[in-house]
Amino acid sequence: MNIKPLSDRVLIEPVAAEEKTASGIIIPDTAKEKPLQGVIIAVGPGSKDEEMQVKVGDTVLYGKYAGTEVELEGKKYLIMRQSDVVAILG
Repeated sequence: MNIKPLSDRVLIEPVAAEEKTASGIIIPDTAKEKPLQGVIIAVGPGSKDEEMQVKVGDTVLYGKYAGTEVELEGKKYLIMRQSDVVAILG
């Protein structure tokens, strides 16, 4: 993939939404919540005011309405500012 985010932006591949509940009930597409977790695919170089704290491969949590959805090579991704990422998962 040839995409390089600019400044303090990151490219995230969202984790797929759950298909079933813990008790085995299948969730229809219309009732699924937008995933709030994803994997960093690419990071920008940062800006003079903000050093990049995330790196490629990090699993992160982000805000519900954060980012801009883009489709590349048939897959959906989100581009957002690093400040929209709220946590890095362990």
